[in-house]
Amino acid sequence: MKKYFANIIEVIKSFLKEVGEISYFAGRFFKEFLFPPYEFKEFLRQCYYIGNRSLFLVGVTGFIIGLVFTLQSRPTLQEFGAVSWMASMVSVSIIREIGPIITALICAGRIGSGIGAELGSMKVTEQIDAMEVSGTNPFKYLVITRILATTLMLPLLVIFGDVLAIYGSYLVENIKDNVSFQLYFNQVFNILEYSDVVPATLKTFFFGFAIGLIGCYKGYNCKKGTAGVGKAANAAVVYTSMLLFIIDFIAVFITNIFYKM
Repeated sequence: MKKYFANIIEVIKSFLKEVGEISYFAGRFFKEFLFPPYEFKEFLRQCYYIGNRSLFLVGVTGFIIGLVFTLQSRPTLQEFGAVSWMASMVSVSIIREIGPIITALICAGRIGSGIGAELGSMKVTEQIDAMEVSGTNPFKYLVITRILATTLMLPLLVIFGDVLAIYGSYLVENIKDNVSFQLYFNQVFNILEYSDVVPATLKTFFFGFAIGLIGCYKGYNCKKGTAGVGKAANAAVVYTSMLLFIIDFIAVFITNIFYKM
């Protein structure tokens, strides 16, 4: 029994230590970000790598989500004679919740693991140490540029995925009921309000920041040789996914408070 409680205490200590180190890493990011020099070329390169190269995956996923969500919801709405509400239901669901969180999880798997593996390999091969010796600030060049790129690119990816998801839903409705493009999207824009779009967009900036922060933290502090690179990439995905759900819950909770006011 004592051993059991000792293990629980160790897990709690390890968790609190990890939280403290991530908080310190985030604090160092804001400290370094405020002062020059700024690595604009590397920042633009990371924006291209993160944004442009993720478009296809995000677009295909969003489109399929729109198709499947509409096909699954349609029979239930038909039972209540509420098929005419399909466009409204799909658009609000995707814009508010499904689009942002699914896109963020996809990017956590693709971008977060990539950043963790890239920085981890640089750490174990002592490339980061070499940058410090040569007078380059590796934190500014490697960490700040990637965190800023994920923070700015994820909202754009979410918007792109949302548009394709709603278009996929329209295609299903067009095939099933011959609904026109104008009629479908008129219903979409009539039902959406600022309280749907603005909070959903704002929280994607925090999603992007979390993906970049955890990926960079795990890679930058990678240990135990080449075996640690795989662990860093895997831990980046796991930690980021957990953090995304926590941020999402907080965002929805705060939105409900302001919306009721």
